[in-house]
Amino acid sequence: MQLWNKLSKEDLVKHLNESGHEFVTISFYQYAHIANPQLFRDHLFMSWSALDIVGRTYVAKEGINAQISVPVANFERFRDELYEIDFLDGIRLNIAVEDAGVKFPFLKLKIKVRHKILADGLNDETFDVTNKGKHLSAEEFNELTSDPETILIDFRNHYESEVGHFKGAILPDVDTFRESLPMIEDEYLKGNEDKNIVMYCTGGIRCEKASAWFKHLGYKNVHQLEGGIIKYAHDCEDQGLENKYIGKNFVFDERRGERISDEVISSCHQCGEPFDTHTNCVNDGCHLLFIQCDSCREKYDNCCSQECADILKLPIEEQKALRKNNMVSNKIFKKGRSEKLIYKKNREKSPAEEI
Repeated sequence: MQLWNKLSKEDLVKHLNESGHEFVTISFYQYAHIANPQLFRDHLFMSWSALDIVGRTYVAKEGINAQISVPVANFERFRDELYEIDFLDGIRLNIAVEDAGVKFPFLKLKIKVRHKILADGLNDETFDVTNKGKHLSAEEFNELTSDPETILIDFRNHYESEVGHFKGAILPDVDTFRESLPMIEDEYLKGNEDKNIVMYCTGGIRCEKASAWFKHLGYKNVHQLEGGIIKYAHDCEDQGLENKYIGKNFVFDERRGERISDEVISSCHQCGEPFDTHTNCVNDGCHLLFIQCDSCREKYDNCCSQECADILKLPIEEQKALRKNNMVSNKIFKKGRSEKLIYKKNREKSPAEEI
C-alpha cells in the first residue's frame, strides 16, 4: 500500500466531494515513549486511510500530536481503534467548536515523523516532562483567574492572540513557542515564584510542556487550562459558565479560526477596519499570513499588497522566474509580520490588555 499522498489539490477536492462524507475535526496529543516512530506512523497511515481520515499528524519518540478530520460515519470505529493503542486509551479528543463555513479543513492525510512533536528548544533529558502543572476545569479556571494575584499567560504566538484571547491575559509578542519560554520567564515570571501561574493555549500541548519546564525551574503554583481553549468553549456552553474568552480561536487548518465570542478585537491589516479572519497571500512567492477584510480581498485580488497583486497578473513563467532564487515561500515572511501590513499591531511588550 502507498503510504503517502500523490494526488493534486484539485484531485483531492474532487475525491472528497465524491465521497459524500460529513467530517468532524478533532485534535489530540499525548506524550509517551514510542520506540519506533516510523513503524507507528505507517500503522496510523494505513489505519486512517482506510477510514478516509484527512489531516496533519506529527509522531516522534516523545509522543503524538494530531489535528485531523474524521468522517462522521467512521468516527466510532476510529475512536475504538485509537483506544486500542495502550498509551492512547481514553485520550481526550478535542472537537472543533465550529466549521467556520469551511467544507474541508484538511484535504489529505499527512503523517510525519519528527524529532519532536513540539518544537520547544528544550532538552527533555534534563527534566521530567510528566511532572506537569495542575489541570484546571473551565469552572476552576474562571475562579482562579478572577484572583488579581494570578498571572494569566497566553502561550500562543502573536498572530493567534491578536484575533482572540482571555480577558486580562499577558500576550507575549512572539513568533514561536520556542521563543516564548525564555521571554515569558524573564519578563513576567521572575520574582513571582510564589504566585499562581495559569497558562493556556489552543488545545493544551504547549502548556503541557511549559508547565513541566517552569515547575522544573522552581515555580510552585503552576496551572494549565485542561484541554485548552477548545475544551473551555465547549464546557462553558454545556455548563452555563461565563465565557471569559473574547474573539476567535486561531486554528492551524483551512478554517484559520473558530468563533468563541461575538467580539471582533482585531483589524484588517490593510485598511484598519474591524475584522478577524486570517488568510494567506495567494502569490506563491509570498504566502504571507495576515488579516484581510472582504473589501481589501477584492481590491488586492487576495494578496497582501499591490506588489503581490501585480506579480499575480504576470505570466506563470515570469512568476516562477521571480521565485527561482527566493527562499522557500512559507519562510519568506514571518507569519503576520511585514512592512506591507500598515495596520498590523506589533507590540513592543504585551501587558494585560484592558477590555
